[in-house]
Amino acid sequence: MEDLSDVYNELIMEHSMNSYNKKKLPDANLSEMGHNPNCGDEITLELKLNGNVIEDMAFSGHGCAISQASTSIMIDTLKGKTIDEARDIIKTFIGMIKRETKDEAELEKLEDAIAFKNVSNMPARVKCALLAWHTLEDMLNKNQNTGSTNIDCCH
Repeated sequence: MEDLSDVYNELIMEHSMNSYNKKKLPDANLSEMGHNPNCGDEITLELKLNGNVIEDMAFSGHGCAISQASTSIMIDTLKGKTIDEARDIIKTFIGMIKRETKDEAELEKLEDAIAFKNVSNMPARVKCALLAWHTLEDMLNKNQNTGSTNIDCCH
């Protein structure tokens, strides 16, 4: 029988090498760049909102397998969700990585993103797994604070 961590590792490798979410999103109305100065990982998230629903998302950039896979799996997990649902899932993912959220029922909402649970045991990789999630959180916060649907900024 296959070990669950093996299944998770395969999922991470598959998303890091063959991400169909890595592309330009021509009709995006939000864009945010995320950068991890520790390792040089850099991503740009593009988001298409339809009202308060995440209709589509894509990313571009470069980085290690964990940051690329985490970004791709985050997109799969959050596409079709409302902004409030996305914020809740982001909070749960960050809590899981920081070992603050351990409730299995709570973690179920992460879907495939639960594959990154063991990253919390690798302190050097935590920022890699969190890069996209923090970038999206920043994007949603900026969008909420400005009320604008057209943001293009970097940090």
